[in-house]
Amino acid sequence: RPGRARCAGCGGRIQDRFLLRVSPDLEWHAACLKCAECGQPLDETCTCFLRDGKAYCKRDYSRLFGIKCARCRAGVSSSDLVMRARDHVYHLECFRCAACGRQLLPGDQFCLRERDLLCRADHAPPPDG
Repeated sequence: RPGRARCAGCGGRIQDRFLLRVSPDLEWHAACLKCAECGQPLDETCTCFLRDGKAYCKRDYSRLFGIKCARCRAGVSSSDLVMRARDHVYHLECFRCAACGRQLLPGDQFCLRERDLLCRADHAPPPDG
């Protein structure tokens, strides 16, 4: 459809012989499809992610919008094994008591204060009340 499509990047008509289509309804000039964060050109050889009408490369999309570990704040990839506590996600290695450093395992009782995990021994009230 040369001449009829409008570029989602610059808003101009696409007269070029080739255009890049991202999602079913967004079309771009090949020169306009760049990462909104780092400016890397995005084409058929590079994975493209959309958020709020802006295109991002995989690295910047993950850094800006990806799930982050509640303890170390590093990104969590889809292949990482994780533990969850309420709405927080932790790498397995980061799922530790903030007081004693003991790694918490599935089935262990713990307390969650803010993003800090406390094992039962460190959050239990003292025996005298």
